[in-house]
Amino acid sequence: MTEDVAGPFRTVELHTGGEPVRIVVDGLPPIPGGTILEKRRYARTHLDHLRRALMAEPRGHADMYGVWPVAPDLPDVDLAVLFTHNEGFSTMCGHATIALGRWAVEEGLVAVPAPGSDGVSRAPVRLQAPCGRIEVEVDVVAGRVGDVRFRSVPAFAAALDVPLEVDGVGAVTVDVGYGGAFYALVDAGALGVELGATPLRTVVDRATAVTRATADVALTHPDSADLAFLYGTIVRDVGDDRAPDDSRNVCVFADRQVDRSPTGSGVTARTAVRHARGAVAAGEVRRFTSLTGAVFTARVVAEHAPGAHAPTGVPSVVVEVGGRAHRSGTAEFVLEPDDPLREGFLLR
Repeated sequence: MTEDVAGPFRTVELHTGGEPVRIVVDGLPPIPGGTILEKRRYARTHLDHLRRALMAEPRGHADMYGVWPVAPDLPDVDLAVLFTHNEGFSTMCGHATIALGRWAVEEGLVAVPAPGSDGVSRAPVRLQAPCGRIEVEVDVVAGRVGDVRFRSVPAFAAALDVPLEVDGVGAVTVDVGYGGAFYALVDAGALGVELGATPLRTVVDRATAVTRATADVALTHPDSADLAFLYGTIVRDVGDDRAPDDSRNVCVFADRQVDRSPTGSGVTARTAVRHARGAVAAGEVRRFTSLTGAVFTARVVAEHAPGAHAPTGVPSVVVEVGGRAHRSGTAEFVLEPDDPLREGFLLR
C-alpha cells in the first residue's frame, strides 16, 4: 500500500431495492479539504486503496457501493458524505441517500418531530453530497422508519436526440440528463434488448458501449468541472421518455457496475428529460422499477427558468424521489499488513 493502513473499519450495511449501501462509520483517516469536492479529490488521489479494499473482494464485490461520512462545508446540514463504487468516487447517489435518511434517524443524528394527524412523523435530514445540498424527509411510524424521500440539486436535460454510432449495435439515438450525475438514456429496443428477458451480460455490454460512444458529447456544469463527466448509461423500456408512462430501467455505471435499485439520481435525470419533452408536468407522480422489482417514485416539485442552476439556456427542475431502504447488518473489517490481497481484487 502506498499510504498508511487505517482501521479497523466498522460499517453499517443496508440496501435499497437490493442495491448495497456500506456506510463506513469508523476507521477512515481524516480527509482534508476546504470543500466537499476538494475532499473527493483528496480521497481519489490518496485514499483510493481504502476504497478498493472496502468495495472489492474479499470484503465486497464488483457491484458493492459505499458511503464515507465527512465533515460538511455547507452551513445548516446534518451530515456530508462521499460515495464510493467499484471504480472511484461518484458525485450523487439516490439509493444511498434513501439509506442514509434511515440511518441518520435510527442513529439519532437528527430529531424526529411529533407525528402529524395521520400518525406519521416526518423527520428532515439535511445532507451534503459532492453535487450539492440534498433535502431528505424520512417517515417514522411508531418508532419505525418507512418511506424516505429526497429532493436533490436542480436537474436538467443536457442534450436530446443525440445520434451515436455504438460498437456492436450501430446507429443509436440517446438523451443525456443530469440528476446530480450525468447519464446517457437509451431505449432498450434501440439496443436490441428486452429488460428482464435478455441476458444481463448482453445488456451490460451494450450499455457500456453506449457510455463509451457518449464520451465524445461535451458536458458542462455551472458549479464545477468536477461534476461534468458521464457516470453511466440507463437503459429504459418505454420509448425515449416522450411517453408519460411508468417505466422499468437498469443503470450500468462506473466499471460495468449494475444498479439493483431504479437509481435515484438516474430517475431524477430521466424525470428532467421527460419534463423537457413535456411528457410530465409538475406534481405528476411517476413510478420507476428496477430489475429486482424495487420501485422509486418521482415528481417535479419546482421549475427553474433557463440559466437558473443549470447551463445558460437550459431550464432545470427539482425532482422529489421516494423509496425505502432496509438494514442487512453490521461488519468490522481489518487489513492485515502481510496480506498480499489487502487492497482488494475483482474476478468476473
